[in-house]
Amino acid sequence: MEKTVCITGCSSGIGRETARQFLDEEWTVYATARDPGDIADLAELGCETAELDVTNDVQIQSVVEHILADTGRIDCLVNNAGYGQLGPVEDIPVRDVERQFDTNVYGPHRLVQEVLPHMRERGDGTIVNVSSLAGRVSFPGGGVYCGSKAALESMTDSLRVEADRFGVDVVLVEPGPVKTGFSNRATDSADDIPRSEEYSDIYSVIDDTNAIGGDGPGAIEPSEVADWIVHAASATRPNARYPVGKVAKLGSFARLLPDSLRDTAFKLALKIAG
Repeated sequence: MEKTVCITGCSSGIGRETARQFLDEEWTVYATARDPGDIADLAELGCETAELDVTNDVQIQSVVEHILADTGRIDCLVNNAGYGQLGPVEDIPVRDVERQFDTNVYGPHRLVQEVLPHMRERGDGTIVNVSSLAGRVSFPGGGVYCGSKAALESMTDSLRVEADRFGVDVVLVEPGPVKTGFSNRATDSADDIPRSEEYSDIYSVIDDTNAIGGDGPGAIEPSEVADWIVHAASATRPNARYPVGKVAKLGSFARLLPDSLRDTAFKLALKIAG
């Protein structure tokens, strides 16, 4: 039977390209987004589309039930929906921290709770959680976003072992900077918080989208991330994690540096930016 995938956050970038590549591999693709109008073109290509806000329990249950009623199976869940809340930790209101975790952490958890029982019953399936290099290496001005991705990484590491006994694979995909609108949206998120003058150097870096990703050096195309997501979904025994792009592969080694050296490097970068 044709395999079925459910993908969140398909309105742009990685999610959109992932839907296209699964279609190319002849999967039945359920592409979702908060605004169905943003994915109308994916429906024209052959995707099944649905409105899905990952913070909405009712919508999640409805979409999963609809997929199972139509196909009887979900072979892969791709938790891709997310955004970046930037700004110094002191400046970000608690409500914005909660909103960040609601989307980036609780959202994937909600989807897992709906989908995993069906995969467990079938004894097969793959859950792909799209994380980031930021989940492994935190940077000044990104504490809340990095914290949400670090939480997703830890939750995924536990889930991987828990689900393995049921024949379900759980995978992390960890891109570095990607050529999407992510960095612009993340910069906008910093505009909505009260800015303290004491952190002007950090805000100058945030305002320079190339410095936090954008189309700067090392940024990769969304298709490269999608390649690895489809690979993970198709592999008999996928890796636990796939760092994607040179920046992600090299940057992950920063965790091995002494904290003092890593902190010094960030301080120097901020001094130059200021």
